[in-house]
Amino acid sequence: MHHSNFLPAVIHIADEAGERVLHIYQSDFKVQFKEDKSPITAADVASHDVIVKGLRALTPDTPILSEEGATIPWEERQHWQTFWLIDPIDGTREFTQRSGEFTVNIALIENGEPVLGVVTAPALKEAFWGVKGEGAHKRDRAGKVHRMDGAQPHTVKRVVASKNHLNDGTRAFIETLGEHELVQAGSSLKFCRIAEGRADVYPRLGPTCEWDTAAAHAVLVAAGGRVETLDGAPLTYGKEDLLNPFFIAHGR
Repeated sequence: MHHSNFLPAVIHIADEAGERVLHIYQSDFKVQFKEDKSPITAADVASHDVIVKGLRALTPDTPILSEEGATIPWEERQHWQTFWLIDPIDGTREFTQRSGEFTVNIALIENGEPVLGVVTAPALKEAFWGVKGEGAHKRDRAGKVHRMDGAQPHTVKRVVASKNHLNDGTRAFIETLGEHELVQAGSSLKFCRIAEGRADVYPRLGPTCEWDTAAAHAVLVAAGGRVETLDGAPLTYGKEDLLNPFFIAHGR
């Protein structure tokens, strides 16, 4: 089956997960902390359950790697050529701070490359999706779908940065760009803001995991952008170490 044939079902799965997440978001939820001190809520678990159930029904033979189920050993994962990579909620801090800038993320990986991505922002009522070689789209708050082609480079670079992760290394890199404008965004929405033409570059000189970036990476590439490590190589997935190297995401 061609990748684009999966899209309607994957968007539906992401929307269903988003509805479950919003229900918890609007309640008096509790925040717990994992061993690595990162926050987790009932919404992360509920979203994970909805997505895994939906993907298993859609593609029973395709393995799934999720942030909330990331204990699958490398001895098994190293044989995966195609797999789903999901982050049930990216931006749990944004979720707990009730900023609205958290996302549900589903990516299909083939031979280390994200070839399909769906990103939804339930509280903002926005959704983004893209398929390699077939373009990227945004569904806005009114439910209208628009094609995204990124933006032509601006004289003043619009740099999108994380509200929670703007470290010294990132600040130093941004200063090397010369005249620039800072565009604040949380979670994987940073990639999507470039894809829709509202920003030009996203430097990430800090830790991220594969599930944090894969879906939005696919969206940005489908919109004509690129995501590269600091030495100019494409950011890849399905590694033994699930941490990403530092990277720069660019628009068209």
